[in-house]
Amino acid sequence: MSNLRIAVQKSGRLNEDSMRVLKDIGISIDNGKDQLKAAARDFPVEVFYLRNGDIPQYLRDGVVDAAIIGENVLIEKGNDIDFIERLGFSKCKVSIAVPKESNANSLKDLEGKRIATSYPETVKKFLNDQNINAQLHKINGSVEIAPNIGLADGICDIVSSGSTLFKNGLKEIEVLLKSEAVLAVSPTIDAERKAILEKIQFRIQSVLKGRQSKYVLLNAPNEKLESILALLPGMRSPTVLPLAENGWSSVHSVIPKNKFWEIIDELKANGAEGILVCPIEKMVI
Repeated sequence: MSNLRIAVQKSGRLNEDSMRVLKDIGISIDNGKDQLKAAARDFPVEVFYLRNGDIPQYLRDGVVDAAIIGENVLIEKGNDIDFIERLGFSKCKVSIAVPKESNANSLKDLEGKRIATSYPETVKKFLNDQNINAQLHKINGSVEIAPNIGLADGICDIVSSGSTLFKNGLKEIEVLLKSEAVLAVSPTIDAERKAILEKIQFRIQSVLKGRQSKYVLLNAPNEKLESILALLPGMRSPTVLPLAENGWSSVHSVIPKNKFWEIIDELKANGAEGILVCPIEKMVI
């Protein structure tokens, strides 16, 4: 059987998150010597550790079959390449920012100005769509310094927490797009490797569903059981088991992580007691 060749960023936060999700789906990679390529011990996969900006071309040429990559990089360098799954981590924005003391407060204020960026194609398309004429200066790395040295009036770069902008005396005035890690696929992938990729995608979906959910167990008085069950969506329906104490039941269910506290508050208000909440490692549906 051929190994699926999957690319990940060589270093940085995206690398860490990518390797974590591979580990969570049961793919163990031994890369103790910082190799550029390493095979999994227990799955037909080889991981290629590459520069993020080089990955779209490797996908296009069929050197790798799939990649965990930032959507923003695909938009800039690989808009002809499809992705099959959003991965929910390494979230960021691609934003335009200017010095805090600048009079520019919106995109139209950059008409005729200079913008430094590592994403020239993305910015060019966005400005064209907005009918804004500006000069672009392509910079690889340390874009934030450009206004301070007189190279540009503003910048366009990725923004995560915004702390880098703050430290460099910049303010965000426009968000071009929001991005996260995605699972991209080579247009040249063959059927055998595509079948392996589908298994990986299924496992990833199970992990992501688990991360987005919480398992909840609680005790409920039977006279309030109906109102409590109405609060619990579950996968199909909550599991209800009788307790040794008459008039009480144990209820087991799954609740969305993003509505966790809202649902817990409502459960308590409706008489639920002994509420136990557990993380879910994987959820296979």
